[in-house]
Amino acid sequence: MDSIKTRRTIRKYKQTAVDDVLLNQLLELSARTQTMGNLQLYSVVITRDEEQKRRLSPAHFGQPMVTSAPVVLTICADFNRTSEWCRQRKAAPGYDNFLSFINAASDALLFTQTFSCLAEEAGLGVCYLGTTVYQPQQIIEVLGLPRLVMPIATLTVGWPDEEPALSDRLPLASFVHEETYRDYSPADIDKYYSPKECLPENQHFVEINHKETLAQVFAEIRYTKKDNEALSQLFLDTLRKQGFLSSL
Repeated sequence: MDSIKTRRTIRKYKQTAVDDVLLNQLLELSARTQTMGNLQLYSVVITRDEEQKRRLSPAHFGQPMVTSAPVVLTICADFNRTSEWCRQRKAAPGYDNFLSFINAASDALLFTQTFSCLAEEAGLGVCYLGTTVYQPQQIIEVLGLPRLVMPIATLTVGWPDEEPALSDRLPLASFVHEETYRDYSPADIDKYYSPKECLPENQHFVEINHKETLAQVFAEIRYTKKDNEALSQLFLDTLRKQGFLSSL
């Protein structure tokens, strides 16, 4: 539990290789994570080649850790493999639909989290890239992903070359609900978010973005309605191209 308490996102890495034996051991152990129907509805693409990392970089908006990390892992929702298994065993697969995507995406994210915990226990640093779902078509093209395979998460992995400060977290009471969901009053929002808003780094964040509140920075600059709608449509279009929305 102590390693979770000191978890840090690592964006700077030593140029020391991650040993194949260690990486494969971590990947194999991660496969013991929970999975829907024991089907392991995920695949992992390992990228070490410098040119491949450069090709992946634009899909992640040029974030420097994509090209500087020794290893980039792209974790995919994968119903291709299971469908092939069915067809080769005289069974008719029916997994070209949205529910199947959700099941495979859940498997992929569970695997991603387990790998992250195990890698950190081994002394490695990781950075989770949420940009994976923003421009998935680029990743699909670079990695040659077939129908019914969709990129869900990316981890940059390597030996840490920094020790950044711990990021803040909301208190337990803000996200745990007993028996039924309890909605939030204005007083609750003040209680749970004021400590975050008062942090010097967040106040500076508001200042340099020329806004009044931290919420405005997130809603009006970082994650806007316009961008969310455009990226949602792109994601849906890509899901359709990958075969997960055949019935819609």
